Amino acid sequence: MASKKIYILLPNRMYAGDGVRSALGQAVENHYAYPVFMHGEYPRFSEYVTENIDWIKDMEGDVLNVGGEPPEGVELTSLTLEELGERLREADVIIPYGLKKQTKAPPPACAD
Repeated sequence: MASKKIYILLPNRMYAGDGVRSALGQAVENHYAYPVFMHGEYPRFSEYVTENIDWIKDMEGDVLNVGGEPPEGVELTSLTLEELGERLREADVIIPYGLKKQTKAPPPACAD
């Protein structure tokens, strides 16, 4: 099976660890994996997530950053939105991972 370029878009920091782990799983399956942190918001990267990021890079993938500065101790490849658009044209698979960040408060019935 031919290797594919897989981009995993992470618009919500809540899913960052899972998205990076999924990208690492694709890299292990001999695909080129590129998780993309979007909107410049980052979770606190645990040692586990930092190791996963390093492994993705060791397997010829990359971890991309659109907007904002990455936290200290982690090297992410910074891109503009236009540069990301150009790279996505070469992608075989694009996965929007997780739900979009919520902008409105939940109704009172759901808040409990």
